[in-house]
This record gives sequence, C-alpha cells and structure tokens, in this order.
Amino acid sequence: MKSPRTTQIVIIAGIVLLVGFLFSQDIKGLVKPKQDTASAQMPQEVQAPGISLAEASATAKNLISNAAAKEFTTLETAYQKAKGEDKVAQAKVLAQKWDDLEQAIPSALYLEDAANGQSSLQNWVKAGDRFLKAFDNTQDSVAKPVMLQKASAAYTKAIEIDSTDLDAKTGMGITMVNGGGAPMAGITILLDVVKEDPKNFKANMNLGMFAIKSGQFDKAIIRFEEIVKNIKATPDAYFYLATAYENLGKNKEAVDAYLQSKKLAANPTLSSFIDKKVAELKK
Repeated sequence: MKSPRTTQIVIIAGIVLLVGFLFSQDIKGLVKPKQDTASAQMPQEVQAPGISLAEASATAKNLISNAAAKEFTTLETAYQKAKGEDKVAQAKVLAQKWDDLEQAIPSALYLEDAANGQSSLQNWVKAGDRFLKAFDNTQDSVAKPVMLQKASAAYTKAIEIDSTDLDAKTGMGITMVNGGGAPMAGITILLDVVKEDPKNFKANMNLGMFAIKSGQFDKAIIRFEEIVKNIKATPDAYFYLATAYENLGKNKEAVDAYLQSKKLAANPTLSSFIDKKVAELKK
C-alpha cells in the first residue's frame, strides 16, 4: 500500500505532465491569458540574454511546411526593408502568423520589435503575454529562462507607462511567481489585482495553481470553485480543482470535477487520461 506522501508525489508528477499538455495543445474550450508595495518589489530591469530573431525564425521554419517557410521568408524580407509605422505593422503581421502556427518564440520576438518601434502600454503587454506563452510552451532549457526574462522586461516597460494597469500587473506577478523575481512578491501583486478585480480570470487561475504547487490544496479548492462557479468554467480550471480534491482524499468531488474537465475539453487524449484517473479513484 502506498503511503499518503508517495501518492501525493505521484499525483503532483501527473499534474506537471498534464498541465504541460493542457497549455500546449489545441483543446476546445481553453482560452487561446497607484505605486504600491508590490510594485516596489518588482525586479529591476535587466538585459535579457539573446535569442536572435533570425535564429528563432530559422528554428521555427524547420517545424513547418516548406511552402509556409517560403511565405515567411518573403514576408521577413519585406519586413527587413520596411521603416517606421510600416515596419511595426509588418512585425505584428509576422507575429500573428507565427502564433497561428503555435510558434510562440518568433511571434513574441516580433511583438517585442513592434513595441520597440512603437512603445505603448498595449504593445508591451502583448509582447509580455506572448513571451509568457513561449515560456509555458517551450521545453528548450536555454530558451525558457530567456523567455521569462524578456516577459519581465516587457511588463516592466508596460508598468512604466501605466503602473495601475491590471493586465501588466498580472503578467508581472505571473512572471515573478515562475522565477522571474521573488515568488511571494509576485503572489502579492496577483492578490492586489484580485482585490481590485475579483473576477480577474488570469490572476485567479495563477493564484490557484500556485496553491497547488505549494501544497495548499484547501486554498486551491476555494480558488478554483470560485473560478468555475462565478468567473469562467474551463477544462483546465476543473482539472486543477479535481487535482486539489484528489490530494485531500475527496475522491467523489475529484471525479465530478475531472468529468467536467473532460466534457469541456472534448479532446480524445485528455479524455483517455481522465477515464483512467476516474477508474482509479472509483476503486
């Protein structure tokens, strides 16, 4: 018989694997997310180590069709020759096209170029969000910290423009919790966001995920119950809720939440995983 501690470790290992699946696959229903004490604790801007746009583009082209790669080469040639507002506009087009193909690294780098060419709150927040997506999606141990540092730099620029913007603060909080600063200071920022906007989906989700990672399953249940009932019922929110229930031995509640996740996701791979999980919990 497994000890509770061993069981918890196995469960958390399963979470890590499936969380990566949830955020990297095309699952139906998934979202395609005053000068206060928290802002004073934000990391100082540092020079992020480089991954060149040319390098990122070349790597991504190896993962797409030859026809698509040729189209990107043509667009990139035009982009390199462009100037001013036209260059910014073309950078955004390239960013969107790379994102459509789930190549977040070159997409984020083009958004960063667009923000450098036309510095605005919206442009920097978009760049930060895309760098966080790249951080979540990539398994490259070299690229991962670079994406996190670039996300931090982008959100820092956004906060310099408007320190009260909740999207920028949420992004910075998530970045810090993931290692781009002091994690607890990041939690403070996210809590401040939720205090001001109780139904902020992104901030609430990340607070719930942090509660699971830190073993605070009771707090995670409260957070995810609030999300699925009053904010937005998504497959990943239900999956995290199920995980928290499972860790506390509340198998019936865990099964119900897992099945809701399966229903909303409508994804064969996830469905198979959940079916096995439900069968285990019903033994």
